[in-house]
Order: sequence, then structure tokens, then C-alpha cells
Amino acid sequence: MTSTSQFQNANLLPEEDLLNVILADLKRTVREYTTATTESACPSVRQMFTQLTDSTLQLQGQLFQLLSSQNMYTAPSKATRTEVDKKLQEAQQTQQQLQQFTQQRTAQMSSGSQAPQANMQQNAGNHTYS
Repeated sequence: MTSTSQFQNANLLPEEDLLNVILADLKRTVREYTTATTESACPSVRQMFTQLTDSTLQLQGQLFQLLSSQNMYTAPSKATRTEVDKKLQEAQQTQQQLQQFTQQRTAQMSSGSQAPQANMQQNAGNHTYS
């Protein structure tokens, strides 16, 4: 081994650490793609980020399986069924509240948007321009 390659090898992270950094980065990337998907107004951009999310999730899953099979990944402690059920119930309640809120706001905007349009049409003739 040459002194240059010895120097390069000495400065690299151990393989396990490097792979765990990549795994963490893939998880972060999925979160970013998911955010971009939910904030995209353009259907083609939304579809692109959905595809990127899916392919990144597949890659993350493959890397996780590799790390797990080599005992290079320490899984978090297991949750009890009660804890999982509680979190699921909280998530379902939040989702239901968001759906109700969205429906209420949509209804308000639909009924409220007709009145401002009528006012704008009435006021359109009242403006003078200098």
C-alpha cells in the first residue's frame, strides 16, 4: 500500500459509520421530498417529487436491510402495542380535525367568495383614475 492510500484510508470513517450517515441522509431526503410534494401546486412537479420519494424510500429500505443483516444498525427500542395504539389514535384524531377544518374553511371560502365578487363588481364603476 502506498503512503497516499494509507493516508486516505486513515481519514475515512469506518464503513459502518459511513453507511449509517448515508442511511440518516436518505431519511432526511425522504422528508424533504415529501415536503416538496405536499407544497407543489404543479401536478408534474408533484409527480416528480412523488417518484423521487418512492425511489429514495426503496434505496433507504435496501440499505437498512443490508445494515441490519450485517448487525450494523441498532434499532430503537420496541414500543408496546398500547403505545402504538395510542399514537395511532392521536394521529387519527388529528387527521379528522384537519379534515373538518379544511371542509369548514372550504365552505366558508365558497360562500364568502361570492359576496366579495359582487361588491367588487358594484365598486368597479365607482373608481376614478388619475
